[in-house]
Amino acid sequence: MRIGLFVTCLTDTLFPDTGKAVVAVLERLGHRVEFPAAQTCCGQMHFNTGYRREALPMARGLVAAFAGYEAVVTPSASCASMVHEYFPALAAEAGDRGLARAVAEFVPRTHEFSVLLADVLGVTDVGGYFPHRVTYHPSCHSLRMLGVGDAPLRLLRAVRGLDLVDLPDAESCCGFGGTFAVKNPDVSAAICADKVAAIRRSQAEVVCAADNSCLMHIGGALRRQRSGVATMHLAEILARTEEAL
Repeated sequence: MRIGLFVTCLTDTLFPDTGKAVVAVLERLGHRVEFPAAQTCCGQMHFNTGYRREALPMARGLVAAFAGYEAVVTPSASCASMVHEYFPALAAEAGDRGLARAVAEFVPRTHEFSVLLADVLGVTDVGGYFPHRVTYHPSCHSLRMLGVGDAPLRLLRAVRGLDLVDLPDAESCCGFGGTFAVKNPDVSAAICADKVAAIRRSQAEVVCAADNSCLMHIGGALRRQRSGVATMHLAEILARTEEAL
C-alpha cells in the first residue's frame, strides 16, 4: 500500500523520532511510505481558539497535499480528530462544494497510527521487542473523539518481552488540552499531578500514548519529580526490535 505520512507540527518539530518510527514499522510490514513536503499544519490550534476562517486554508492545503494516496497515517489522535470531526464542518461553513467533496474523500483515508495497523491492516504483531514494564495513557482525543478502542493495547500486548500494566484512572485527562494548558496553567498542572501519581502507582518504567502532546506534558512533570519513568510514543515502542537492542 502507498501511504502518506501526515507527521503533524509537534512531531515534526519536537519529536521527529516518532515519525521515523511510523515509517520503520510500516516499511517492515511491506508498505511504501512517503512524506509529502507540501503538508503544513492541520489548523487545529487556530480552530480550537476560534480562528475558524484562518484554519480553512490549512485544511484545504492538507487535503491537497495528500491527494492520491491509498491511505494517510498520523501518529496523533488529536490531529486525526481534527480531520475527521472538523474538516467537514469547515468545508460546509465555507460553502465550497469542491472542498467538501475533497474532504469527504480524504477523511475515510486518514487514520491514526494504531487504528491503521490493528483495524485497517489487521495487524497486531509488527515484530516489536521491548523488554520493559509499560503502561498506556489513552489520550482524550483517541478515547472520546476517534474512539480508537483497544487498538493500542492489542498492539502492545503483541510486543515480545513487554510487560503491560494497567494505569489507574486511565481515562482521566492529563491536563494538557493544547492552549488549555497555557490559558489555565494551575488547573492543567493539578490535573497532570493526578495523572503522574497514577503512573507512578503503576510502577511502570515507561508510559506510552498515541499523542506526543500528552507525553510532552506528562514527561515534563515526571522529569521534574525525578521519577525515572520515561515517556515514549506507541510507534517508537513498536519500532524497536531485538536486533536493534
